[in-house]
Amino acid sequence: MTGYGEQPGYEERLRAFTGRELRPLTPAQDPVNQPMIRHWAEAMGDTNPVYTDAEAARATGREAVVAPASMIQAWTMRGYAATTAPRSGGPDGFDELVALLDEGGYTSVVATDSECTFLRELTPGDHVAVRESVESVSAEKRTGLGTGRFVTTLKTYTDQHGETVATQRWRTLRFRPAPTPAAAPAPTPAAAPAPA
Repeated sequence: MTGYGEQPGYEERLRAFTGRELRPLTPAQDPVNQPMIRHWAEAMGDTNPVYTDAEAARATGREAVVAPASMIQAWTMRGYAATTAPRSGGPDGFDELVALLDEGGYTSVVATDSECTFLRELTPGDHVAVRESVESVSAEKRTGLGTGRFVTTLKTYTDQHGETVATQRWRTLRFRPAPTPAAAPAPTPAAAPAPA
């Protein structure tokens, strides 16, 4: 049985995305660097000196300052110009998956959770790259936001030597917004009492 707006074979087409690469290995525009580490630490209010003070980092057995682990995604985020410019080469796997979900009526999205595993700390000069693949697309679920599907992707972050430094499971809910109840009509104002 197909759901709202879904054509025969829709489920099979969705299932075919499991294991598929959405975005090929894409290097960060810039290497890990001290100014960005400092900006991040300041923005987050993180005063751990191993992020900004080489002597403090060496006192802990590190060779130099390190980047906060939670910055991993920041190194590979595309800048504003890259997100607004048309991509060369046409749609990628991510665009195709979104189009297929839109076809099923799942036109709204909300991030639900992110689970990261860090394998080693990054230091200035490391050059990170990321690839993303689909881990799973759930069966249709009813949620408070509307009927939808949970899409889990796996981002694998590697360094300049091709070694994995971190992984990130990113889960979103793609859903059909629940209809909003019609507002009750405004009450008619009572007539003013006649003067006595």
